[in-house]
Amino acid sequence: MAMMRKTITIPSAMEDWVKSQIDSGRYGNDSEYFRDLIRRDQDRRRAESELKSLIDEALTSGESTATVPDIMKRVEDRLRRDGNL
Repeated sequence: MAMMRKTITIPSAMEDWVKSQIDSGRYGNDSEYFRDLIRRDQDRRRAESELKSLIDEALTSGESTATVPDIMKRVEDRLRRDGNL
């Protein structure tokens, strides 16, 4: 993967924070810290998109006719089938 150099400007309080993260041993340098932040942001946005899709699917699926006991039975059956009950 090609690496690109970026120059950023941050306030001194943020610089202190970045340095503290490096000093803690979690990261070897500034670049590792910022790459980790970007990866986490990408993961969060992917998860948000997946959640939005699931919510949209649920909203368009209509109202369920299942009763609470029906739902509980399906959950118990699935837990038994998966060996968790």
